[in-house]
Amino acid sequence: MPSSADPRTAPTSGGVQSLERAFDLLERMADAGGEVGLSELSTTSGLPLPTIHRLMRTLVACGYVRQQPNRRYSLGPRLIRLGESASRLLGTWARPQLARLVEETGETANMALLDGDEVVYVAQVPSRHSVRMFTEVGRRVLPHTTGVGKALLAQSPDDEVRALLARTGMPAATEKTITTPDAFLEALARVRESGYAVDDNEQEIGVRCLAVPVPDSPTAAAISISGPAGRVTDAATERIVPLLQEVAAELSLALAATV
Repeated sequence: MPSSADPRTAPTSGGVQSLERAFDLLERMADAGGEVGLSELSTTSGLPLPTIHRLMRTLVACGYVRQQPNRRYSLGPRLIRLGESASRLLGTWARPQLARLVEETGETANMALLDGDEVVYVAQVPSRHSVRMFTEVGRRVLPHTTGVGKALLAQSPDDEVRALLARTGMPAATEKTITTPDAFLEALARVRESGYAVDDNEQEIGVRCLAVPVPDSPTAAAISISGPAGRVTDAATERIVPLLQEVAAELSLALAATV
C-alpha cells in the first residue's frame, strides 16, 4: 500500500475520485519510465486490479495510454501535446526570474527540464552584451554535456544515472566533455556537495555555464546563466551562485502558486 505521506494519495476536497486516480496512475507510469504492467500499478498504488483495468481502458480509449503487444501499458501520444503546452507555460512563468538573473549578472539566463533522457530548454532571456550566448528554446541536448543536465541528474540515484548514460552514450561535444560514467558521477557528487553545477567548456569551447536545480518543482527543472569563459570566471561564480540559488527558490514559490 502507498504511504500516507505520498501527496498523490491525499484526497482532494471536491475532487472526482476516478479523475484523481487516473492522474495518479499516469504519474506512476511516468515514474516507472513510461511503461508498466497492471500488477506493478496495483502494487505501487494500492488500488485493486479491476479498478486499475477500468481506468486504463478509459485512458487507452482517450489516447493518453497505449496498450503494447506484450500487454503492458505505456504513456500515449496525446500526452505529448499537453506536455509541450505545459512546458511553454512553465517557461512563461519563469521569465520574470530569468530577467532578474540577466539584470544582475549581465549574462544569458536559461531554464531547462529533463524530458526522458534529454535536456530540453524551455525558456531563455538573452544577455544585453554584444558577445553573448544563445540557446534556442526547444533545443534538446544530452545531459552529460551541460550544467543544467548535471544539476538535474544530481537529484537522481547513481544507478538511474548510469542507466540513462548507457542508453544515450556519452559522445564528446568538445575535448572538455566528460565521457565516462565514473567521471560523470564524480562530477554529480561535487554538485550535491556544492549546490551548483558547472559546464566548463564542455558543451562549447569558450563558454561557461553555472546551474542550480529548482527545488520542489512540479517537474525536474534547473536554471542557469551562461556566458563567455572570460566573464564567467571563478570570482564571478562566487557572486553568481548565491543569486542563482535565491532566484531558484523564488521560482519554486512562483510555480507552486500556479498549481
